Amino acid sequence: MDDDVFLVRFWGVRGSIAVSGPEFSRYGGNTICVEMRCGGHTLLFDAGSGLRPAGEALRAAGVTDFDLLFTHCHYDHIIGLPFFSPVYDRSVKVTLWSGHLAGRMTTRQMVDEFMQPPWFPAKLDICKASLDCRDFVSGDVLRPREGIVVTTGSLNHPGGCIGYRIEWGGRIVAVITDTEHEPGKLDQSILGLIRDADLVIYDCTYTEDEMERRRGYGHSTWQQGVKLCEAAGARGLALFHHDPTRTDEELDAIEKQANDRFSGAFAARDGQTLELPASKRGRK
Repeated sequence: MDDDVFLVRFWGVRGSIAVSGPEFSRYGGNTICVEMRCGGHTLLFDAGSGLRPAGEALRAAGVTDFDLLFTHCHYDHIIGLPFFSPVYDRSVKVTLWSGHLAGRMTTRQMVDEFMQPPWFPAKLDICKASLDCRDFVSGDVLRPREGIVVTTGSLNHPGGCIGYRIEWGGRIVAVITDTEHEPGKLDQSILGLIRDADLVIYDCTYTEDEMERRRGYGHSTWQQGVKLCEAAGARGLALFHHDPTRTDEELDAIEKQANDRFSGAFAARDGQTLELPASKRGRK
């Protein structure tokens, strides 16, 4: 592992529900899961169906101590947790973080209630790994590992959702998934999270034409992602949380439109890996 590289790997980029079939083969069908390796430290964001292959890769690489941060707990963001093989390994330590239910439910309660009958055939105590559950409040600055700073903020999504700004090695990556924008406005909380970011992973479930029929669903568009990145001085935009009906050909077309507007834009794919060498750039 290169200790000077900020690595981002997409294990699941689909929103709402996992899909399969030849029309989804290039971009993939797993729901949300993103891995970030900051030198020798590993962070995972969300536990969608993409968490299952992520777990197999972590075990193969011998990673036994890492953090899993939840944006929120809708099914497409947690469905992979019971199938995440590292949690059944006694030699593994996982730190679980959540803040979207602050004051209503703890991280431990959230996981306990999901992994129990009748929703799952066994209770959480089937997991033999060491599970350390941490709670935070939106706006908190987390320091999960030495040298890693994670700033948190609220997103506009039913039931609550957390956006993350991860800083390490002079690089900045933001995870902004599941948020609905107001027409003609730029969300100031999001602008703060993505300011000067090397990469913004953004909820591009719909197009602006589709939003007229999708108000209240809690999602955004690639067009809004471009506007936010331009206003915040961000350099890269990963279109993310793809609508489950969106085919490879349709995503190709959306990617081209987005890239024509913003040269750092691309549609994220399952299995895609980006490497950001450590930078001497100071924080702004």
